[in-house]
This record gives sequence, structure tokens and C-alpha cells, in this order.
Amino acid sequence: METLFVPLRFRPVYQTYLWGGENLKTRLGRTDAPEGIVAESWEISDRDDGMGVVAEGPFEGKTFRELMEAHGSSILGARCGSERFPLLIKVLDAAQTLSVQVHPNDETAREFGGEAKTEMWYVLEAEPDAVVYCGLKEGVTPEAFRAAIEANTLEDWMKTIPVKSGDAIFVPGGRVHAIGAGCLLLEVQQNSNTTYRIYDWGRVGADGKGRELHIDKAMEVSLWEDPDSALTPAEPLEPFCGLAREKIMESPYFRLESLKVTGETVLGFDGESFQVLFAIEQGFTVTGNGETVDVPQGSSVLIPAALREVSIVPDAADARMMRVFLPERA
Repeated sequence: METLFVPLRFRPVYQTYLWGGENLKTRLGRTDAPEGIVAESWEISDRDDGMGVVAEGPFEGKTFRELMEAHGSSILGARCGSERFPLLIKVLDAAQTLSVQVHPNDETAREFGGEAKTEMWYVLEAEPDAVVYCGLKEGVTPEAFRAAIEANTLEDWMKTIPVKSGDAIFVPGGRVHAIGAGCLLLEVQQNSNTTYRIYDWGRVGADGKGRELHIDKAMEVSLWEDPDSALTPAEPLEPFCGLAREKIMESPYFRLESLKVTGETVLGFDGESFQVLFAIEQGFTVTGNGETVDVPQGSSVLIPAALREVSIVPDAADARMMRVFLPERA
């Protein structure tokens, strides 16, 4: 395989699900978004149902799959245990509350089928009374769960978490959940699109019918005992390349850190994992191997593992970015 040594920006893949809003356009300046409501922007995606295409530079117009086939090892790095890009990274605008849903984890995906999906949400903006529903309350049994679905009282059995900008929520496979209205989120997840919809708040689609539910599948993969808190506090760390940083979250599938960039700086990486840099506050430019890419606020750039050094120039004196990469293997 050839080595890939330049930063990569992809054209967003927009999804117009019925619960979306206008914030990707009004808050994040996405002038390329389609008219009407937009629910999701798939930022970094190697999926047939939403394939990323390089937006600029020497690989402009190439699909992510084409790059992976030609340059996979130099993109992924040694920590990745597969030939497939392991993550899917999105921005979500929930103008309405999403359906209550659940995804399989590695174990239940092997047993019952589907793609395993553990994910996390980082709150970019939230309305004053915004909440997420994440996990079941103590004492919920499969029988009580099914009865609550039939009685339209499932909300009473779910943990409700008020959220604000900067909060991080962990959603392992098997944890029943729903994003509440008024949340603009960065989502990092395993590369999966397996979702079992449990409850949709009585909504109907454009055809006047309710969306399909997958209750039996959900019962197979849901966690009935789930005492852990979904809200994960940030942890201050030693500086990275001279930049203040915090650990936002770590799972076996991804690690997230926030970095504060106060001026032009050089970031050096170990070459063991790709890096995704997401502009939380203010945009920045990133230069690697002579190629410069603009990264506006609320958007992403992929740094292949083989590109071990990049220069960052923020648009303003105080810029914050999220760094997403693969953790060291246990």
C-alpha cells in the first residue's frame, strides 16, 4: 500500500430525519446543507449508507473507501485491529426528542446479529431545560419493560439527565437511551448503524404511519442492570505538545481529549493511531506535508496515522478542539 501523508477533510453526509432542526445551518454555518430540517452530519464515515468523499486537496473526489483500499494501513495505524475504519463521527441536531432505542454490544451482536455499537455524546450546545435519557432505573425487569412500552409509560423507567454545553455522556451497547430535544451534539461511535427502536413517543412519519419498532430485538440486547452513571466528568491531564488538555472519555473503542489552542502550535503524534480533530470553539487551519486544510467551527479533519506532525493555526486566540483517536490496547 502507498503511504498517505496529508490531512483529509470530507464533504459532510447529511441526514434529514424527522427529529432534526436548523442548527447545523444557523449555528454552524453549514451553507452546503440541504433545505429544510437536517438531523445529522456524518463527518468521518466509511459506510455504504453514507460514504464520505474528500472535499479538497490531492485526493479531492475520492471516497473514503477508495482511500482505505489504497492506503488503509497508513490511515489506521498499528492500534487498529481490522482493515475497516473503526469509527463513525457525527454532529447531531435534535430539535425533537429522538426515539428510545438500544444497540447491541460486541457480545450480543455475536449472539443475535447486527453491528455492535458503543457511542458517546459531547454536548456542543443545549437549551436551558435540555435532557437526555440514558439507562434504566434500578429494578426494571424485562416484563416491566415490555408492559411500560405497551402502556406508553417507558419514560417513567428511564434515567433522565439534565445536560449543558461541555457535558459528555457514555452510551455502551445495551444501554437504553434517547437524546432529548434542544441538544446539539458531537457523537463518536463504533462504525455501525444497527439501531433497535423501542418507543417513538407516538410520532408518525410523512406517510401518516408510525415508524417501525424492534421491541423483540431490543429485549435481546438491553442491559437490565445498569448502575453506572452515563455522565462522565472531564479529567485534567498533563499538557500535550504544550497545550492544556482534558480527558473527556475513554472506552475500548475510542479516546477523546479536549485541547486548548492559544496560538500557532505543532502537534506530534506517535503514528500508532489516526487522529480526528474537531473544532469545538473557533475554527483552525491544519497543515501537514505541505497541505493546508481549513477546519471551520463545528467540523472535522482526519489526520492519517502516517502523518506524525501537523501545524495548527487557530482562527482566534482561544480555540478548543476535540482529539479523537484509538486508545492503547490492554
